[in-house]
Amino acid sequence: MFQSLTERLSNALKSFRNKGKLTEADVKEGMREIKLALLEADVNYKVVKEFINAATERAVGSEVLESLVPSQQIVKIVNEELIKLMGEENKKLTISSKPPTVVMMAGLQGAGKTTHTGKLALMYKKQGKRPLLAACDVYRPAAIKQLQVVGESIGVPVYAEENEKNPVKIAKNALEHAKEHGNDMLFVDTAGRLHIDEELMTELQNIKEAVNPTEILFVIDAMTGQDAVNAAQAFNEKLDVTGMVLTKLDGDTRGGAALSARYVTGKPIKFIGTGEKMDNIEPFYPDRIASRILGMGDVLSLIEKAQQAIDDKKAAELEKKMREQTFTLSDYLEQFDGLRNMGPLDQLLGMMPGIDKKALQNVNIDERQIDRMKAIILSMTPEERENPDIINSSRKKRIANGCGMQVEDVNKLLKQFENTKKMMKQFTSGNMGPFGGKMMARHFNKNKKKKKRK
Repeated sequence: MFQSLTERLSNALKSFRNKGKLTEADVKEGMREIKLALLEADVNYKVVKEFINAATERAVGSEVLESLVPSQQIVKIVNEELIKLMGEENKKLTISSKPPTVVMMAGLQGAGKTTHTGKLALMYKKQGKRPLLAACDVYRPAAIKQLQVVGESIGVPVYAEENEKNPVKIAKNALEHAKEHGNDMLFVDTAGRLHIDEELMTELQNIKEAVNPTEILFVIDAMTGQDAVNAAQAFNEKLDVTGMVLTKLDGDTRGGAALSARYVTGKPIKFIGTGEKMDNIEPFYPDRIASRILGMGDVLSLIEKAQQAIDDKKAAELEKKMREQTFTLSDYLEQFDGLRNMGPLDQLLGMMPGIDKKALQNVNIDERQIDRMKAIILSMTPEERENPDIINSSRKKRIANGCGMQVEDVNKLLKQFENTKKMMKQFTSGNMGPFGGKMMARHFNKNKKKKKRK
């Protein structure tokens, strides 16, 4: 995510880090490099101009130039200005006080509108809602079938009328169906075009008038950069959208859409699509995205993924085992499943602070390795999993034969397990807590309190 932009900004910020004290001329030269980095990332020119002016004005102040480590102050300013540019805080989806909440999805063809209609429905289904999908794209071949396949994969009903060619009627009927069948959310999947035309806009305006949506979300393909932002502006002028969904951020996007969309439209980015799976969607947090762009990781999103993948009771049991040093290979096996549920390993590594994104580019992360390690553990007896110290050379041969691997593979797993235990011992020593850090502990406790209040 944002790999190219992160690389360019990192190189630009090096000009500040390589100097001790900074002069006003140093700041302006460094900001010129940042300006070029943003323009190369396809960020709107007006956005770049305003960003550089604001950052430069703050950076040439005495507080920065006379500080002991001015380069850190510059990074702090760039981070804060990025956050401001993208909207400062997460804007949640508005839930109607009188159900159903109607969410109208709009956008150009190929942006991922149908898929993300399903992703949002799944996200809110997990939160206890009863969503309904409405198939209102009557033009694109197999569009209705695609939405039905998506709905079936996530266990969400789809309202479709195969013989009706008027999308406005379908949307109205879907709304009545939702009211009659107790669906408290209705996601309306509308038609797109390869290009904006008057006929499409009129149709979307008529659907809006017919169902009076609580939210109108414009779906942007982040891979198309500035063109997508121009489309967002055109849709906003005709429909007055309430927010945006950025898709395909798992590709090496240049970052232009993420940094320009809110500025150009004045409307918040509410969600981002981060992969092909139906649960690869996240709320958009400007501060976390700014942190990722500057290569500083995204610890809070990483923690939230862990919370979704790991049961609270199991997490408490794991914490106790880590503290008491009774962590076994059976527990290790469970962690592989939890890790797999959190998402692709390269994305998780990208959220870790201090990870070199350029180095990650050349790392081939073979997720099948997890399956191989699981196979080795499953070839062990229950006694061996609980007490790996009894695994001698003859047992290793038997385990290797049982899973179709080499003794060297068994040795590698056992060594990795011991290293994991040592790392856990470090995390659980002193006042760091089981996940290593007071900030993380506070985040867990805050979320637990929220759950209790609900």
